[in-house]
Amino acid sequence: MSKITAAITAVGGYVPDFVLSNQVLETMVDTNDEWITTRTGIKERRILKGEGLGTSYLAIQAAKDLLKKGNIDPLEIDLVLLATATPDMLVASTGVYVASQIGATNAFAYDLQAACSSFLYGMSTASSYIESGRYKKVLLIGADKMSSIIDYTDRATCIIFGDGAGAVLFEPNHEGLGFQDEILRSDGIGREFLKMDAGGSILPPSHETIDAKQHFVFQDGKQVYKYAVTGMADVSEKIMQRNNLSHEDVNWLVAHQANKRIIDATSSRMGVDDSKVLINIEKYGNTTSATLPLLLFDFEKKLKKGDNIIFAAFGGGFTWGSIYLKWAYNRE
Repeated sequence: MSKITAAITAVGGYVPDFVLSNQVLETMVDTNDEWITTRTGIKERRILKGEGLGTSYLAIQAAKDLLKKGNIDPLEIDLVLLATATPDMLVASTGVYVASQIGATNAFAYDLQAACSSFLYGMSTASSYIESGRYKKVLLIGADKMSSIIDYTDRATCIIFGDGAGAVLFEPNHEGLGFQDEILRSDGIGREFLKMDAGGSILPPSHETIDAKQHFVFQDGKQVYKYAVTGMADVSEKIMQRNNLSHEDVNWLVAHQANKRIIDATSSRMGVDDSKVLINIEKYGNTTSATLPLLLFDFEKKLKKGDNIIFAAFGGGFTWGSIYLKWAYNRE
């Protein structure tokens, strides 16, 4: 019997209709389109509007898109993993609610949180479940409503983040396609550079924390940029070396869409041509857990069976890593 590998067999995605452009942000904070575009590569981002709509809404829409396109019966799904940094609420798992709402009632579900690396870590987790032989269909969703934790008077963060969701289905493969290798890393030094101070067990909500705006994301941009450039580039280069991949062997780089300059630095270090770098940051900004699956969603038709794909991400904490995967299907 051939070895089981975990392959992505279907992709889905969803972004909200409302577009927050750089031009609109110019009317909200002291910034301008040229400054934002030059430093981040972002032109606009999507924002989820509507009372009572949270990350689960985004995740449900992306999952439904995947199920419909793939003609997949949700009752056949064994596990739903929700990669997110913005769950609907504390304590109650958002992934469990999502699984119920899409009809995956035979699945167990839970949330996975590793900041912007959540989906990447989720790929490792989903693949391990498949390779164990115990499960046949694992639905991995990356979703974040970042607008819920952004201060739109803080020009350092409000220009960066957007809302969105993407989903992939992992299934067993016997052709040697799918998940090949991973290098995952973390370092607690990043705890102070990208965080939300209040709302957790150390600093529960209070009138004081609300007045001090401690329920919004804080980012030390210079420190995060420095570590992200080094971290993503290092592991991406290392995973190529470990698998004897030249820059010509790599068909696509699927990198976390946090900043165009970080993506460029990573591809340069790998020696990968710009034409092989998937980018949609200009449309969505940084959607945190959703950036990697949204790239697959937007560019699915470009991906061909057997393509060598390098995934890379970097997130708060710090968390980062790279995954090497062989694409398993062609989509007409």
